Amino acid sequence: MKEREINITNFDYQRLKELLKVAKEFKYQDRNDLKKLENELARAMIVDSRDVPPNVVTMNCKVELLDLDKNKKMTYTLVFPSEADISQGKISILAPIGTAILGYRVGDTAICQVPARQRRIKIQRILYQPEASGDYHQ
Repeated sequence: MKEREINITNFDYQRLKELLKVAKEFKYQDRNDLKKLENELARAMIVDSRDVPPNVVTMNCKVELLDLDKNKKMTYTLVFPSEADISQGKISILAPIGTAILGYRVGDTAICQVPARQRRIKIQRILYQPEASGDYHQ
């Protein structure tokens, strides 16, 4: 399956690169979640926050997803690890689903590897995107 182009805002890109930089200082080489994020950032098209389309998943986006294999809807806000709280629907960018959906658009299907299997996750709707709401520095 061909990888889809992903868009990441310059602001998110800089903060995520800083997260990886700090992780490298703590010898993250054995962390697959960080390697996956690093790979996603390497292939991303970086866009200005004011130019990101409103249908793209960015950091702090609240998004409705559909697990295509289980036909189950999920709603999450994509956050940095320190803010993650699954009981509040806040999923870390380092979680397999979090990394998989970053930069994808409504209608796209992302593949993420979880311990037992691969999951196919379709981005159904963006309920809130900071940039579309005029919040360019969240």
